[in-house]
Amino acid sequence: MSVSDQTQKSLEEIGLAGYEIKAFTTLIKTGELTASDLSQQCGVAYSRIYDVLAELEKKGWVGSDKSRPTKYFAKSPNSALQTTKQRIEQNFAKNEKIILGDLNPIYKKSGTAERPDIWVLTGTMNIATKIFEMIETCREEVLIAIPKAGEELVKQALPKLRQLHDKGVKITILTSDRFDKNALKGLTRLATVKIKKGLFGGGIISDKHNVVILLGPEISHSNASEIIAICTDHAELSGFAREYFEYLLKDVSKVK
Repeated sequence: MSVSDQTQKSLEEIGLAGYEIKAFTTLIKTGELTASDLSQQCGVAYSRIYDVLAELEKKGWVGSDKSRPTKYFAKSPNSALQTTKQRIEQNFAKNEKIILGDLNPIYKKSGTAERPDIWVLTGTMNIATKIFEMIETCREEVLIAIPKAGEELVKQALPKLRQLHDKGVKITILTSDRFDKNALKGLTRLATVKIKKGLFGGGIISDKHNVVILLGPEISHSNASEIIAICTDHAELSGFAREYFEYLLKDVSKVK
């Protein structure tokens, strides 16, 4: 069974080798097979097929029964991906602990000051340009918090939000209870929209690492010169911004 180049690449990126992909995708199509039959159907040499199957079983992509000869079967992609995800997360957590425990003390002892990438923007036009740029380059998820005074900015961003929606990007918008009701209905066609009473300030997080945080008075053309935004792609600062956004999402009502 052949798969698309995109699927092949994705399977490789999560840890499956070429022969493993051939064996697994063949089993998905045919159902259970002996190692010999699988070797013939997927084109993996019989001298290698048992090693390939052993790796697939170890990784959670293939199972086997106790018949003689043994028959092998593909596990569901959902189950296999969850097993792989858990293994990756466990390995990452273990290695993270080792690396940080060993290298953090050395880094701190060196006295080196970290220099995160942080930019300060002023003025509605500059801030809007940066936000639109982030929306345009987003690939997976965008989180937006926007107060009542940001309605005009949202209207300007609608075409780009539609493009994201059409590309399958997950969009979550948190806004004030004073936001225009008709505008909210339009947004629900593109995003998950939630309302928080008394929301002030705002910001955007794109793909979990690009962040714009709005400071100062509410957004409006009359005080555009007073608006300040902090932009960063620093991992720890971006992580903090996301945690705060998720905190704001607690105890909010969803617009249907």
